[in-house]
Amino acid sequence: MYLKRKIDDYLIKWKQNDERLPLIIKGARQIGKTESINNFAKSNYNNVVYINFVLEPKYKVILGDGYDVESIIKNITLLSPEKKFIAYETLMIFDEIQDYPDIATSLKAFKIDGRFDVICSGSLLGVNYKKIHSNSVGYKTDYEMFSMDFEEFLWAKGYGSDVIEDIFNHMKELKSFSETQLTVFKKTFLDYCILGGMPAVVKRYIKTNSFSDTLDIQNQIRLDYEEDIRKYAEGLDQTKIVSVYRNVPAQLAKENKKFQYSMISKNARGREYTGCIDWLKDAGVVSICYCLNYPELPLKGNYDETKFKLYYPDTGLLISTMDEEAQDDLRANKNLGIYKGALYENFVAEAFIKQGLGLYYYKKDNSTLEEDFLARTKNCLVPIEVKSNNNSSKSLRQLIKNKSYSDIQFGIKLADSNIGYSDNVYTFPYFCAFMIKRYLSDFSS
Repeated sequence: MYLKRKIDDYLIKWKQNDERLPLIIKGARQIGKTESINNFAKSNYNNVVYINFVLEPKYKVILGDGYDVESIIKNITLLSPEKKFIAYETLMIFDEIQDYPDIATSLKAFKIDGRFDVICSGSLLGVNYKKIHSNSVGYKTDYEMFSMDFEEFLWAKGYGSDVIEDIFNHMKELKSFSETQLTVFKKTFLDYCILGGMPAVVKRYIKTNSFSDTLDIQNQIRLDYEEDIRKYAEGLDQTKIVSVYRNVPAQLAKENKKFQYSMISKNARGREYTGCIDWLKDAGVVSICYCLNYPELPLKGNYDETKFKLYYPDTGLLISTMDEEAQDDLRANKNLGIYKGALYENFVAEAFIKQGLGLYYYKKDNSTLEEDFLARTKNCLVPIEVKSNNNSSKSLRQLIKNKSYSDIQFGIKLADSNIGYSDNVYTFPYFCAFMIKRYLSDFSS
């Protein structure tokens, strides 16, 4: 079973571009990179040469005679004479390049040569790029991939593009969803929150039409992430990196979600863990949301690097960290309990990252004003509040009304409610979070 992904269209457009560069697809492990690449290759090329540097370590010598194309092909065919290289008809796939990152240095030569298309793939590339002698700047294209977003989950459930467009049109026209629509989308969204977007998890759910065995798959993925830390985190305290990764759920469960090192260890200091958090971010297994110094544009450069929140880029993996009783309650009764606010906030952070939006929040030092997320249109700063209920949004309205915050003209509330508008606050159901970037772009135009 192949699940349609957004990268499918990207790869087709990439091939249609006569000036295409060698492509590097990066992202955390088990998000579907290899499957998507192979599905694309099968449908679009007469000849495919596939090399996996983890499963086939013998290929880690193919650069021994240099980075030029002829030397690389000669060494590959020496190791595997059955591999054929047909000019202008061949796609070369270098997979798991985190185990042989120097291969990226050869991409300049492949581009200049021009006879073969090349796609590289791997996890932990943010980390392992630092090992590459020269990463072919200007001669490659990078594509960051994530686990499935809510739109892709809807596709997996059988919903077409017409349904996606209908959701967007409701937002654009401020048209309330019908009771049937609201019920169906809320249930589907909650299922997605529990499952997350890991293809193996979603496939099991689609195949069985239940949550059966999905938790076991999620737990194994988290264990695999920790195994990667022990395998690839060189020059850092691996135990501390694992501690940070495991501590994210507990940090989100507290009322003040700002990451606090003291929750990991009583005497912990930020300088001891900064490299660990950067490593996890580069590996794609946590997302960092920075606190703005002041709610104004621009966003980049206007934040405090010492104040941040950490999220999991896949809410399903966050939920899988809960204790057994909470898991049973959540899957059987859809009862989010004390984690409700944290889970929805994590989902919104996940949705933003997958849309290419940066993660920023704001909190006054005296705690009198706090906003979960901030995004932007072309000219406006947009505060976005995530409510675990449908209560009023005091901070949101305060930011909009205060003339000191001249970049803010309106806000968005994501809540357990229908679509609405009042006092320059646009209210949308949680499941609309995957449309926020498109909505803001349309708002600007």
